Amino acid sequence: MIIAQQIGKEGSPLTNDQIKKALKRGLSGSFSNSKVLVLIPDHTRTLPLPFLFRTVTDLLSDATQLDFMVALGTHPALDQEALRALVGITEQERRSKYHHIGLINHAWDDPGALTQIGSITQDEIKEIMDENWHPSLGGDVDVRINRRIFDYDQILILGPTFPHEVAGFSGGAKYLFPGISGPEMINSTHWMGALAGVTNTIGIKNTTVREMIHKAAKKITVPLTLAAFVVEGEDIAGIFIGDLYQAWEGAVKLSRKRHIRYYDKPFQQVLSCAPPMYDELWTAAKAMYKLEPVVEAGGEIIIYAPHLREISYVHGKYIQKVGYHVLEYFLEQWEQYQHIPLGVLAHSTHVRGGGSFSEGKERPNLKVTLASQIPQDVCENISLGYLDPAEINLNQWKNQENERYLFVPQAGEMLYRLRK
Repeated sequence: MIIAQQIGKEGSPLTNDQIKKALKRGLSGSFSNSKVLVLIPDHTRTLPLPFLFRTVTDLLSDATQLDFMVALGTHPALDQEALRALVGITEQERRSKYHHIGLINHAWDDPGALTQIGSITQDEIKEIMDENWHPSLGGDVDVRINRRIFDYDQILILGPTFPHEVAGFSGGAKYLFPGISGPEMINSTHWMGALAGVTNTIGIKNTTVREMIHKAAKKITVPLTLAAFVVEGEDIAGIFIGDLYQAWEGAVKLSRKRHIRYYDKPFQQVLSCAPPMYDELWTAAKAMYKLEPVVEAGGEIIIYAPHLREISYVHGKYIQKVGYHVLEYFLEQWEQYQHIPLGVLAHSTHVRGGGSFSEGKERPNLKVTLASQIPQDVCENISLGYLDPAEINLNQWKNQENERYLFVPQAGEMLYRLRK
C-alpha cells in the first residue's frame, strides 16, 4: 500500500514544507529501534539529495543505526569528498553531527561484497522474454546482492523515477537490481533490454526487464520501503511512500504525465545537450536514448557535451574494442563478441540505435554524432560521428528550431515521442 503521497500541480512544484510533511507521514516512527539502510542514487540522477538527506536523518533519529549506500550499479565508486558532496554535508559536519551515519559505496565487482540469494532459471527467463528470448542470454542467472543489506532490519529506497531505456521506468526495485547487485543481474537485464529494443521499452511500465527485476527483488527477506520521487527540473513534483511495488507504480503514473513530450512529426536533426552531471558517455548517452523516437530515418542526433572526456571509466576498454553497433551486428556475429560483457554490448546497441545488419553491411537508422572532448579518431574508431563542440553555435540552434530541427538544452531525463 501507499502510506503517504503528495503531488504538486503541474508547473507548481512541492514546497520544502510539503515535502517534509509527506516524509514525516510516510516514515516517522516506522523505523524506531531498527538498523536502517537507505539506498540512494549517485550524482547522475536529479534529486535534491542534500535536502532529503538532512530531512530523513532527522526523521529517523530514533533508529539504532542509520547508513546510506549509493546504488551505483557499475558506476565508479565515490571518494569521501564526493560522498559528502552527494549528500551535501561539510567535512566538519561529517566529523560531528553526522559522524554516526555510514556513507557507503556499492561494489558490484567485489565478490567478497556480494552474496547469492537464489537464481532465475533459463526457463523462467524464456517465459519472461517470450519471442524476444535469444540464446545469447545463456542459462540460469545467479541473483547476487550486496551482502551488507542483511546486517540491517529495514531497507529504505530513496530515489527518483524517470523513463528508462532498459527497465521502461527507473526507480523502485531497480535500486536493488542492478543498483546493488552482482554483475550477473546487471549484464542479463541490460541485454534483455537490448533484445527488446529501446523504443519498445523506454517509457513503458510493464517490461521484460522490470519483470526480471521484480522476480529477483522478491527473494530479498529484509523488509523494504520505497520513497519514490518524481522530479521536474530541479524540483520535486510528487512523492509516493510505501510498498516497494505500489509506491513505484504511483511514481510511474505521474512520471508518464510529467516526463514525456509528444510531437506530431519526426525531426531531421536534433542537438541534444547532455548536462555536466553526465561525466562519461556511459551516462551521457541518455541524450541519445531519450530523443531517438522523434528522429526520422536517416536523421541525426548530435550529443553536445563539451565537458565530456571519457567514454566510460569502468567499461571504456571494452567499448573502444567493440565500438557502437546495432543489435543485429552482434547477433549475426555472436562468436566474435560472446566474450564481451552483455551490459557493454547492450550499451553499444542503445547508443547506436535501431537498424539492421546483413551481408556484412551495417545499416543504422540514424547518425549519432558526438561533440565533446573525445578526439575525432576515437569517435571514428567506435563508429560515432564527430563535431568540434567549439564550432556549434547554441544561439543559432535556438533560433532555427522548427519542424525539421530540435534543440534540447537539458537532455537525459525527459523522453521525446511521436504522438501516435
